[in-house]
Amino acid sequence: MLTQFKVLSEADGNCVGIERPHGKSPLLVICEHASWTLPEQFGDLGLSEEALKSHIAWDPGALAVARGISTALDATLVFQRFSRLIYDCNRPPESPAAMPEKSEIYAIPGNQNLSAEERRARTEALYLPFHDVVRGLIKDRHGRGQETVIVTVHSFTPVYNGKERAVELGILHDADSRLADLMLAGAVDAPLYKTERNEPYGPQDGVTHTLILHGLSNGFRNVMIEVRNDLISDDAGQGVMADYLKGLLQQSLEA
Repeated sequence: MLTQFKVLSEADGNCVGIERPHGKSPLLVICEHASWTLPEQFGDLGLSEEALKSHIAWDPGALAVARGISTALDATLVFQRFSRLIYDCNRPPESPAAMPEKSEIYAIPGNQNLSAEERRARTEALYLPFHDVVRGLIKDRHGRGQETVIVTVHSFTPVYNGKERAVELGILHDADSRLADLMLAGAVDAPLYKTERNEPYGPQDGVTHTLILHGLSNGFRNVMIEVRNDLISDDAGQGVMADYLKGLLQQSLEA
């Protein structure tokens, strides 16, 4: 049931980006926090430009790294074209974090006191289409007899709530650690970055929603990758990280 609140205009276009829809790799790469762009009717949500382009609105560098992996391995890539401040597609509709009223030190005026109808409109405009696209791709792959392995790509800020984070690369998983275990073993053999399991977040933080929705529920191998964003702030860093992760993933799939 559609609501009276229109979230996306014709000028905004589709909320989902897809690249290499027929990629031959078993990897299905997903980037839920790819952009800081807001749908035009929401303006700036009452935030400064600095806040809107900071890590609270998106995962800086994550899409570039995801694209690097997709290109190198001929893997299908799906990404959300709008900011997670409007809807965080790695959270279910009932989660307060899906449309946060506050993120780290920033209050988000445009998200305060949303009505049930406003929340439903955002869910129908952004969350449901995004995950329907992923489901559709999985169905198509199944029809072709193509294996699917779910990989989500994120980045995190080096300093959060005033605390520095030493970890550089996080390999995250929920109940199924098959792929994560192999990647962590590979990172020990090729220790380019300080790599940790389920850091700086883990399942207890509610960050494995997409893995559960499309990986665990289907019995697919799956993993969530978190990269410290100061390491991927430019083309060179993004290229090095994508190449390193490509190697870890390829080695782990072959194992």
